[in-house]
Amino acid sequence: MLRIASTVIVVASTMLLPGAASAQWPDRPASGIPRTADGKPNLSAPAPRAPDGKPDLSGVWLPDPGAAGTKGIGETLRSPFFVDITTGLNPQQVPFQPWAEAQYRRHRERNMMDDPTARCQPTGVPALDTYPFPFKVLQTPALLVILYENNTDFRQIFSDGRDLPRDPQPAWMGYSVGTWDGDVFVVSSIGFDERSWLDRTGHPHSDALRVTERFRRLDVGHMDVQITIDDPKAYTRAITFTQAQKLLPDGELLEHFCTDNEQSTQHFR
Repeated sequence: MLRIASTVIVVASTMLLPGAASAQWPDRPASGIPRTADGKPNLSAPAPRAPDGKPDLSGVWLPDPGAAGTKGIGETLRSPFFVDITTGLNPQQVPFQPWAEAQYRRHRERNMMDDPTARCQPTGVPALDTYPFPFKVLQTPALLVILYENNTDFRQIFSDGRDLPRDPQPAWMGYSVGTWDGDVFVVSSIGFDERSWLDRTGHPHSDALRVTERFRRLDVGHMDVQITIDDPKAYTRAITFTQAQKLLPDGELLEHFCTDNEQSTQHFR
């Protein structure tokens, strides 16, 4: 099976990636965040609680690249799972169905020029959980909204007891419902557009894709999102990994549209 070096990625979204400083609102410290005596955010303080007693996931977050983070085009440190959801697996362990492996190979052979993000189409889920752009969580008892700086996308995760749609029209972000399992917010999503990629090396999926995300806020400044990709048409077993998130305590999102800076397609051969 083919593998790719994590630093060799040619997609429009990695041409002009901002760093964490992009999500700043000058001279406007966020309210409600505990601070140390010198006024700095106390990121190790206990996780906040919403009025209903559930952990409050609200805030501006950025995927944490961790010790295994890599740099590539644009020189922005990024999560290894942004590059490859099978990070940590030997090539022989990737549970491809034959057609999915063949499609993955085609993506590699064509230097990822078919990546939808290289043409400024939406990144999709779960790739946005790993994308090196900030996102903002807005939490209410019946609805959790995620606003993404990347391409100014958004998701609605309904926690009002509704079921997932039975025959959803394919969507880049899918359709999501959430429930609480103790202090963990569990999100189930289906109905994804098959054109999206699971990562930037080109792992594909089918219309049977189901994504489960388990959001656990560890303290004020840290949150883990465990992601399970279950697509029996494309993979013989589920793929699970955990993406750490770090809070940008005094940050805000900035407007971003890929079409304003897209410069990749002209370089494809």
